[in-house]
Amino acid sequence: MSDASRAIYVISVFAEIAGVHPQTLRNYERTGLLNPQRTTGGSRRFSDEDLRVLRRIQELTADGVNLEGVKRILRLERELDEARREAAALREAVQSSVEATHRQYRRDLVPVQNTIALFVAAQRQRRGGV
Repeated sequence: MSDASRAIYVISVFAEIAGVHPQTLRNYERTGLLNPQRTTGGSRRFSDEDLRVLRRIQELTADGVNLEGVKRILRLERELDEARREAAALREAVQSSVEATHRQYRRDLVPVQNTIALFVAAQRQRRGGV
């Protein structure tokens, strides 16, 4: 578990840090915008990652987006992040494949421009010229 996703804040402390009412956090959780971890006793625990998401929610609502719109935007942003990670992994796989192919090339083959020079030199030697 990364440090950012480690749930350490109780709801009152998290609400104070974020500058919102605890009921707002409960509402965001109820609508699926936030998903705090729970202790075995059922208490909410928020993480720095939850704070990052809350800041994004606040930014979007300040721009006039309603909560349903915020929910859709957050989902699309998560999907975009996942697509970017997949694309990066595919790029790495392709690059590795290309490099492996290059390593398999025969090293005893002579490039075409050098082959012509060798051919001309061999013909001259056969004719007795230098």
